[in-house]
Amino acid sequence: MNYREHLSASPQVMLGKPVIKNTRITVELILERLGEGMNIEDILSATPGISKEDIYACIAYSSEVISKETLLAS
Repeated sequence: MNYREHLSASPQVMLGKPVIKNTRITVELILERLGEGMNIEDILSATPGISKEDIYACIAYSSEVISKETLLAS
C-alpha cells in the first residue's frame, strides 16, 4: 500500500504529526485505538469521514517507520 496517498504531515496541522489527509486524525490516534482493542469497524463508526484504506495506511506507515529503527544493545 502506498500510504502517502492517504496520509500527510504539515507543521500547521497537529504540530506536524502524520494525519489522515484532509482531517486532524493522527496516525497515533488510530494506532492507540487499535492497541486498545477497537476493531476497524469500530474506528470507522467513531470517526466518520475516514476509510478502511486510511486505517491500513496508518498501519503501513507505522511499519515502515519501525523498520528503520535500531535498538541499542543494553
